[in-house]
Parts: sequence; structure tokens; C-alpha cells
Amino acid sequence: MNFPENLKYTKTHEWVEDLGDGRYRIGITDYAQDKLGNLVYVNLPEEGDELESGEAFADVESVKAVSDVVSPADGDIIAVNEDLQDEPELMNNSPYEAWFVEAENLTFGEELMDAAAYEAFCEAEDQEG
Repeated sequence: MNFPENLKYTKTHEWVEDLGDGRYRIGITDYAQDKLGNLVYVNLPEEGDELESGEAFADVESVKAVSDVVSPADGDIIAVNEDLQDEPELMNNSPYEAWFVEAENLTFGEELMDAAAYEAFCEAEDQEG
């Protein structure tokens, strides 16, 4: 598993990258894509949509299941990664480059974990599972 130090993480397995200038990227973690298996479809929001903390803003379909992608914050979507619609396998190949949305004006609804805390969270979840 890969846990980049420059990202923050949620308990629902999304990552958040601070791009500076008040902009952020959000995607799903390596752990999430590994548990889901081969991703075959992604349903993305529209540019200009609003994010609502704790609510799904996208979903992914794998050979195993359909799963929601949950927003860690309230905010405004300013860009959508359209490449994922044509190539959902990008999420499996490079989950930290295959971002879903860029957003701004974010107000985080939960405390985000750093890489070490998220890695420990995933290990604990695997032991429970």
C-alpha cells in the first residue's frame, strides 16, 4: 500500500491534496481501489456543483461493487477529471494521480488523518475485517 506523506486522508478512504491558493484535489486512496478491485465505471459530478461534507459526490463501479465517494468538506467544485470517465482503470493504476475533483472554499467536516494515522487506521480495519 502507498500512503503519500503530502496528502491527508478520511475514514471513508478519500485523499485530499492541498494545491495552495485555496484549491484542493480529492480522490480515492490506494487502499480503497485495492479493496474495490478493477474499477470499470465512474460517475462524476459537474463543474460548479457543491460538495457537502459526509455526502457522496461521485460513485465508482468495480467488478465487485458500486461504492460512493464521500466528500470530506463543504465547498465548490471548480474542475472535474474527465479522463476517469474514459479510463476508470487510472484509479487502479495510479490512485494518487487519478483525482476526481478540484474544489475551493472548503470547510472540513471531520479531522483529516496524516499518512501515518491513515496507515494505522487501514491496518486496524483489515484486522477487524
